[in-house]
Amino acid sequence: MDKQTLRKQIRQLKRTFTPEQLREMSTPITATLLEHPRIKAANTILLYASLPDEVDTHCLMEQLLVQGKNILLPVVVGDHDLKICPYKPSSQVAQGPFGIMEPQADAFTAFDEIDVALIPGMAFDKQGNRLGRGKGYYDRFLGTVPHLYKIGVCFPFQQVTEVPADENDIRMDDVAVSTKNI
Repeated sequence: MDKQTLRKQIRQLKRTFTPEQLREMSTPITATLLEHPRIKAANTILLYASLPDEVDTHCLMEQLLVQGKNILLPVVVGDHDLKICPYKPSSQVAQGPFGIMEPQADAFTAFDEIDVALIPGMAFDKQGNRLGRGKGYYDRFLGTVPHLYKIGVCFPFQQVTEVPADENDIRMDDVAVSTKNI
């Protein structure tokens, strides 16, 4: 199956769930992430502000902040790049070009201080291959920080047997998924 067909298939699957069901399905994934050894040991975590059809990260973000973790969020820059910005509850945020809430802050550039990155995707396989939304933002950024431990985050129906991967696609080190279904 090619990338476009797989994206279309996952989009159709996502539409079969209500926003409430997706939020409910996010709860055990959040619990799994909070218990992940890399996250427990981390000081600085690159996270993402979830879209309505993604694993909800808002509760996770709140809990990590309460634990004293430093949270970083991606901000879309132009047609090709991400900058990484610190996020705190007091941060000023604005809706970015894809409807994602983005902190309005100076760029964080000490990438070697990021302990773990939680990365969304349309689909993941057990080999760590990730299918994104097709713009390449995460692959380009992650290619600049090869040391970074990457955890893909997805719903159970987004874990597939095989994700078609190209040489520019960055593989995840782990994929956090819950087996709880509604």
